[in-house]
Amino acid sequence: MTQHHSDYGSEKDTEADDLEWEDHVMATVAGEVRRRRKELGWSAQDLADRCEEIGYPIPRNVIANMESGRRASLPLVEVMVLAKALRMSPISLIYPVGYVDQVRQLPYQDPQPAFDALQWFTGDSAADDATDSMLDHFLAHDLEVHAAQAAVESEDYERWKVKTAPNRVQREAAERALARYTDQAADAKHELRRHRDAIREAGGTPPDLPPQLDDVDPPDTDTTEENDL
Repeated sequence: MTQHHSDYGSEKDTEADDLEWEDHVMATVAGEVRRRRKELGWSAQDLADRCEEIGYPIPRNVIANMESGRRASLPLVEVMVLAKALRMSPISLIYPVGYVDQVRQLPYQDPQPAFDALQWFTGDSAADDATDSMLDHFLAHDLEVHAAQAAVESEDYERWKVKTAPNRVQREAAERALARYTDQAADAKHELRRHRDAIREAGGTPPDLPPQLDDVDPPDTDTTEENDL
């Protein structure tokens, strides 16, 4: 792991061969906790107080031991609480892009850019052997929802322009635009149905749809029952 900020430990911590892979991960999280805490102008006790406010106390001495490298483990739940307390995302503690240049994604792997590792972790860049197609369907579903919403909103606007056009030229232009957006909305809804069907076939439950897309699911689909499972 290549690091270039003093908050990430001593020179010893920056030598890839001196630490086991899990120690590298812990050192990176601890370094980012310390960096962000200092950035906010907080003491370790301030951070401990905010963790307690969240509902998962992490004592000051535990935070101090973590930052100094004296802790033997760092539970995932603590990473989540610390991230919330520090007003950041958990992934930014694990892969602090911009503060750490490179990380070793897994044991025995060569260092790689921190942003590449972050994308792998979040599913934005799948591993070569990844088989989690459910995540792919959810990501695609989210994109199609936004596309369909934009098309439906534009379709409604052009429909209004057709009705209120003051002359034939403007009405015909609005009708042409309406036809384009109607086609775009139909295509996006078709893709939504495809991904929702794939999610169901894989045993999952598709996300709820916004009201303007309530015609995407077939009338006999009981989405309430799905979401109760």
